[in-house]
Amino acid sequence: MEHVNITVKGKVQGVFFRKSTQEKAYELQISGYVQNERDGSVYIEAEGEKERIDEFIEWCKKGPKNAEVTEIKIRKGNFQNYEDFEIAYV
Repeated sequence: MEHVNITVKGKVQGVFFRKSTQEKAYELQISGYVQNERDGSVYIEAEGEKERIDEFIEWCKKGPKNAEVTEIKIRKGNFQNYEDFEIAYV
């Protein structure tokens, strides 16, 4: 199992990025959360099997159809044992 912290920048708010991220996470059986940040980016914490996390990261590089991802930062994190994948609100 792997835990990653992902920051996605670009046109990623107002394009259903959080909801689409949640749907992709469910599809890949990934747990964690996604939230909008005040600076216009989206922050994600994701946990799951390495192959599924890799596929999830590839999806995050593009996002949903109306998103325009310009930058993605990925850091390894400490496993939190999330049970679900939620949309968090700041």
